[in-house]
Amino acid sequence: MPGGRLTQQERQQIALGVADGLAYAEIARRLERPTSTITREVMRNGGPTAYRADLAHRATERRAHHRRQTTPRGAQTPEPAHGRDPEAVREYEETFTTVLMQTGAPKMMSRVLTCLYTSDTGSLTAAELVQRLQVSPASISKAISYLENQGLVRRERDDRRREHYVADNDVWYQSMIASARGTIQLAETARQGVGVLGPGTPAAIRLENIARFLDFVSESITRAADQAREVLHTKPETPSDSAT
Repeated sequence: MPGGRLTQQERQQIALGVADGLAYAEIARRLERPTSTITREVMRNGGPTAYRADLAHRATERRAHHRRQTTPRGAQTPEPAHGRDPEAVREYEETFTTVLMQTGAPKMMSRVLTCLYTSDTGSLTAAELVQRLQVSPASISKAISYLENQGLVRRERDDRRREHYVADNDVWYQSMIASARGTIQLAETARQGVGVLGPGTPAAIRLENIARFLDFVSESITRAADQAREVLHTKPETPSDSAT
């Protein structure tokens, strides 16, 4: 049923659909499932090029077994904020983490970033991250160092001198600008090769074209980021706002 766990037969149908090159939305329609369910299922189990129904089914069973083992008996489930469905939130966090991993971010770093993005404050302490992710403080420290180097999080201290890790809206802007700077550096390096390899030679022409391409991309990223920066600080319209 929609909303329940995927069966092994459904996973086999997903595998066939992926192999046939069907869009996730079409596979979802045939199974009468949300598209997000199919996307999450494929991305967390090898991606479109490596998805296998039997391996995905066993992996899901292992994860469910692990969650049952790590949940203390008699543990109190916190009251969900804003009436949210805890299971839906957990599944969404897994989807977000998987997509971040597909962009190249390591798993633990992706999990930490997902926690920060999906928290209402956008800010958590190391202890809170340890509790939410059930990992060691050392794992959190390593993940934060990586994310800081990438310009994706920053540190703040509260009135009690506790250190908070923050992923606020402007982090996306800063990350884009840092990416543009890296692209500019790559363009400059490619252009240096023109003189070394000799202007007009096939290799030099190739490097010059790469440099021109990267110049254009970096300028476009910077210009677009500057123009769109205010979007990160704009409150989206609600249905009532639109009606008004």
